[in-house]
Amino acid sequence: MNSNEELFVQSKKYLPGGVDSPVRAFKPYPFFVKKASGSKIWDVEDNVYTDHCLAYGPLILGHSHSTIVEEVTKQIAIGTVYGAPTENEIKLAKMVIDRVPCAEMVRFVNSGTEATMGAIRLARGFTGKNKIVKFEGAYHGAHDYVLVKSGSGGACLPDSLGIPEDTTKNTLSSPFNNKEKLLKLIEENKNDIAAIIVEPVMGNIGCVEPKDDFLKFLREITSEHDILLIFDEVITGFRLEYGGAQQYFNITPDIVTFGKILGGGFPIGAIAGKKEIMELIAPLGKVYQAGTFNGNPISITGGLTTLKELTPQFYKDLNKKSEKLRNRISDIINDLGLAIKPVGLSSMFQLYFNSEDVFNYDDAKKSDVNKFNDYFHELLKKGIFIPPSQFECCFISSAHTNEDLENLALSIESALRTVF
Repeated sequence: MNSNEELFVQSKKYLPGGVDSPVRAFKPYPFFVKKASGSKIWDVEDNVYTDHCLAYGPLILGHSHSTIVEEVTKQIAIGTVYGAPTENEIKLAKMVIDRVPCAEMVRFVNSGTEATMGAIRLARGFTGKNKIVKFEGAYHGAHDYVLVKSGSGGACLPDSLGIPEDTTKNTLSSPFNNKEKLLKLIEENKNDIAAIIVEPVMGNIGCVEPKDDFLKFLREITSEHDILLIFDEVITGFRLEYGGAQQYFNITPDIVTFGKILGGGFPIGAIAGKKEIMELIAPLGKVYQAGTFNGNPISITGGLTTLKELTPQFYKDLNKKSEKLRNRISDIINDLGLAIKPVGLSSMFQLYFNSEDVFNYDDAKKSDVNKFNDYFHELLKKGIFIPPSQFECCFISSAHTNEDLENLALSIESALRTVF
């Protein structure tokens, strides 16, 4: 049997950095998964971890949920991809439309990255304008339009080699939760902005909630200036509530993007929105979007099976369990007298190793990443797996028992005592 270290040595020979996505890499080497079930994940050395990474969000029902396994296995037996429509695509689209306030039509794609890329193209096609606004630190996938870092004057420069500056010249950025700077940016570009794209909860700089009325302000200012509002709900979609973040916060955007949970553990993405906008997508309209695996029957089956499980009562139960956990973590931090910030909502949580409140990317960057790294490794030693980055979000699933969550709280307390 190969050890984690031995597999990492091999992996570096064949995969850049030894991994297929950068966030999976951590020092001295990541563990390699052998299997997973419920709230647990096993590595090749038979170490078992309680999983609060949950593949970065999709597994709201936990690993290898029996009903999903059963239904997907049935689908595999009759075909994995057809290159032709299936009735289940209609069924899943109806379920999304029934749940999500802004959704009147849906286009299924293969990932959150594809969804946001298509949504931005759609917004530009609908408005006839070129510029988009994103918020500093927000991650909307690994495509050229949004893989940028903020620069002076709101202009964005590429955050990766291989992206021409001309590609991002129409991408503007503004601090999250800052009305004044966004207003100034809109005034300077008011006739050129096609859309504002926003994570309703910023889940890729940790877990940053919108201030009291910030999303309402976004809805008002975009309507006033004929700008489309895009909610990137790749993380929050079907995570926060039955109808996603727009139901949770009672704000209806023009377009929404989904991924993660919608696939039930299989690759998926979706663009949804108002009919007059969505009808511009080919073959009906002139905004082109296509994909061999769009609406593939495996992911559609996973999504259908998952959404059937996610009833309003499901969210009440899961959010109640999560609230109890977050309160427990807050009490531990207060008892230890530590100047760090526990955050979270619904079934999302994180600790910022930061003495100040975190409202945006600049605040998040003040966190002590070295201490967080020590904390991550201490939890790993105790059999707890969280994302190996201060700037990711932790999750719980319905598979996590009260015993799992109490063990997490005790492990966090022990890890914090060691780190501090």
